[in-house]
Amino acid sequence: MRTAVYPGTFDPVTNGHLDLADRGRQHFDRLVIAVLRNEDKRPLFAVEQRVALLQEATRGWGNVEVDSFDGLLVHYARRVGASVILRGLRAVSDFEYEMQMAMMNRKLDPGIEIVFLMPSEAFSYVSSHLVREIARLGGRLDGLVPKAVDRALARRFPDAPSADPPPGATEGG
Repeated sequence: MRTAVYPGTFDPVTNGHLDLADRGRQHFDRLVIAVLRNEDKRPLFAVEQRVALLQEATRGWGNVEVDSFDGLLVHYARRVGASVILRGLRAVSDFEYEMQMAMMNRKLDPGIEIVFLMPSEAFSYVSSHLVREIARLGGRLDGLVPKAVDRALARRFPDAPSADPPPGATEGG
């Protein structure tokens, strides 16, 4: 059985993350989406909330599990029986960091392979950082995040300016 780990902070999970997980799960018998406990990043949502949002978004994906971890990723991967770490590359700007991390993980455990997937074109610009900013400023998140995440962000930013109407909508009708 071939297991892969898809790690990240997922703060919050976006449709770009889900696109990558959905495509990645088709190549492995088991995909573990692993939410990193990293308080240094000052997350918007607690780890437990991020895990719950991911579980809701991946419900029905039989070969996908959601978990959390801290410490070295390669140690976690070994603990869950993974031989592959799945990562996404949105743009050239991601490459340098991801390459450095992949090389270090290979140094720490040569038996774990790093596999990169490009996002679907529709999600190549989506990041958790941008989603948080849009939510904080009251913008619409249609198509960027699952509905549960949209609701969680609205609760997190209740005082955000009201969202603009969608393009093509008319006021009052």
